[in-house]
Amino acid sequence: MKISMVGRGAFAKKHLAGLARIDGVEVASIVGRVPETTEATARQFDIPHWTTSLEESLEQPGIEAAILTSPTQVHAAQAEQVMRAGKHVEIEIPIADSLADSRRILEVQQETRLVAMAGHTRRFNPSHQWIRNRIAAGELSLQHLVVQTFFFRRTNMNAEGQPRSWTDHLLWHHACHTVDLFQYHTGETASGAVCTLALSFNNKVPLGTFFRYICDNGTYIARYDDLVDGDENAIDVSQVDVSMDGIELQDREFIAAVRDGREPNASVAQVLPAMETLHRLEQSLG
Repeated sequence: MKISMVGRGAFAKKHLAGLARIDGVEVASIVGRVPETTEATARQFDIPHWTTSLEESLEQPGIEAAILTSPTQVHAAQAEQVMRAGKHVEIEIPIADSLADSRRILEVQQETRLVAMAGHTRRFNPSHQWIRNRIAAGELSLQHLVVQTFFFRRTNMNAEGQPRSWTDHLLWHHACHTVDLFQYHTGETASGAVCTLALSFNNKVPLGTFFRYICDNGTYIARYDDLVDGDENAIDVSQVDVSMDGIELQDREFIAAVRDGREPNASVAQVLPAMETLHRLEQSLG
């Protein structure tokens, strides 16, 4: 399967590293904004074609799908362009920064019947999968999910410490992870579980998001792909899935869904309720 990588920043490189471990997949083209850095990334990852034009990339022979790691503000337009070109699409979180654009993506997916998946990595991290599996088995009952997402951001830098040409949205990006994950664990029916989320770009602590699962019979803390109990004892999640890399597992699901002709976990349809919740939150804050 030949893929176009749209974007060449920190998260594009995380995807490229994960895709390199998946059999039968080739990143055949990469799209970037700046020619010099795009070419450099193509050379670094042995990608045969690079361009600053998404249209040109999608026209490369054999391209079946695209992964969008571009700025959130262009996700909707690019996702539609990819699907109108007859290609499947995986869109990094969030799929958009408005409910209208999120619905637009879903409408095009329903029209084209192509695979359109959101990059909701928390669904795939082994730590969160471990919790999800035990909830599904009836071994845990989630009472309270307490989440903190803290950054100390005074300059617009990406995860590599490089200047970024677009701005991140605390609600539509970082809250999106938690809102979707909570809905994913609790389902569509009322469970009585509570989610508490604190977000800040002004708190100087270790960068990242930490999830505390308070359950009826145990407390668990997830930090990316790692999991500990309430006493900070490590829990082995190495056998939960074929990799400890959540982004690789996310990409494996996308590729499998394309090959199998099925709806993926974290399809744009499945994540739309999270976008609706974020919209209501934004309206209440306005």
